[in-house]
Amino acid sequence: MSDHPTSQRGKAPRKVIPIASVPIEEHEQPLFEARRKIQPRSISGVFARWRWAMVWITQLFFYGIPWLQINERQALLFDLEQRRFYIFGWLLYPQDFIYLTTLLIISALALFLFTAVAGRLWCGFSCPQSVYTEIFMWIERKTEGDRSARLRLDNSGWTREKLLKRSAKHLLWLLVALWTGFTFVGYFVPIRSLAVEVMALQGAWQIFWVLFYALATYGNAGFLREQVCTHMCPYARFQSAMFDKDTLLVTYDAARGESRGPRAKDIDYKAKGLGDCIDCKLCVQVCPVGIDIRDGLQYQCINCGLCIDACNSVMDKMHYPRGLIRLSTENALARGWRGMQVVRRMLRPRVLIYGSVLLGLTVAMVASLYVRVPLKVDVVRDRGTLSRIVAGGQIENIYRVQLGNATEQAQRLQLSASGLEGLRVASDTEVTVDAAADRWIVVRLQAPYGVASPGSHPVQLEVHSPTDGTITVQAKTTFLVPR
Repeated sequence: MSDHPTSQRGKAPRKVIPIASVPIEEHEQPLFEARRKIQPRSISGVFARWRWAMVWITQLFFYGIPWLQINERQALLFDLEQRRFYIFGWLLYPQDFIYLTTLLIISALALFLFTAVAGRLWCGFSCPQSVYTEIFMWIERKTEGDRSARLRLDNSGWTREKLLKRSAKHLLWLLVALWTGFTFVGYFVPIRSLAVEVMALQGAWQIFWVLFYALATYGNAGFLREQVCTHMCPYARFQSAMFDKDTLLVTYDAARGESRGPRAKDIDYKAKGLGDCIDCKLCVQVCPVGIDIRDGLQYQCINCGLCIDACNSVMDKMHYPRGLIRLSTENALARGWRGMQVVRRMLRPRVLIYGSVLLGLTVAMVASLYVRVPLKVDVVRDRGTLSRIVAGGQIENIYRVQLGNATEQAQRLQLSASGLEGLRVASDTEVTVDAAADRWIVVRLQAPYGVASPGSHPVQLEVHSPTDGTITVQAKTTFLVPR
């Protein structure tokens, strides 16, 4: 008899695989990549000038408009406390929220249109993050020097010179940030009265919001910079969904530029198998987000075109044709299209649809604002006296009426009523409402007894201006007839 336990059952012996202990190598993988400080190099060129032009345009508007007066009132003011929005002579109420909704839809469509045509055009030239980063970097260059000087300053110890330069930079940053925060709050609180309150250290909430937005500007433009564009802005993540092969983007012509490498100006580089790229890395040094455009399209790219300016300056010095890095499309690179061929492909169905809808909404909104009646009428029944019979056998209902004058001139208004035979306004039929003001009045409507069956009957209260026949509003309400 075999001693093996499986022999009795006629089964093959079980194979035993020894388990050997393997030493575990400890390796820590960081969850987040450490930020590499970017010190962009200044560059001059077409795109750099366009960026500064947009800085001037946007900031002259932003800082200047709150001080502009129309009819002795701030031209652009979103007065949340009084629930009135003054927009260049127009007065809008919360009931006009549809205009804000339409404006947001128009802005979104415009962003989709620009992205379909030329990628992150908004990010590169008009986004507040890009604009204030450009301003802060200009201050940095003026106080600490250009890229090489700043890099030396970063790597040096704390000396008197470094302390003075850094202090001057941060002081100027804080002044710009505080003025920006003050101006932003000035769009919601009258900026002239806000200036007096801030100087007198009054208005705790106003001062809080000034400091809050100043701190946001100081942190985002001074320290986070490309981190906002790369990680915090959601547009960077979903922008690629709006790209296609005919979207105009900053691209590197690899067929022409590779193989890259340094060389003397007067050699026959093509005989050595080199392309037009001399691998100077200037395109990387000027990039505000620190990417290498030669690695292909990357979501961090904000389409600012500074690398085009840098590359063109090198091409000029080497006497090579411009356009190694240029605005082009994927189809244009693949098929060798130039000029009008690229432009014609840009007018594709997606762009035409975005443009048509955008134009239609804009025209509709402007037309609606133009024909808008600048008078608001709200009718509320007096719950204390719903219906009663008064002298002369008249049935009387009492209402509280709010009249909102959405013009910059005082309005003399007349009231009348319709909907039942003999219905009339028994209270004052004329009322004056001051410019850009609301007024509550008591209105008494009377109708002859027996003119209608007991119950509720729809009627209209009509308000119109005798001096301006275009201002006429009908407010619907009900007239109660007692049993």
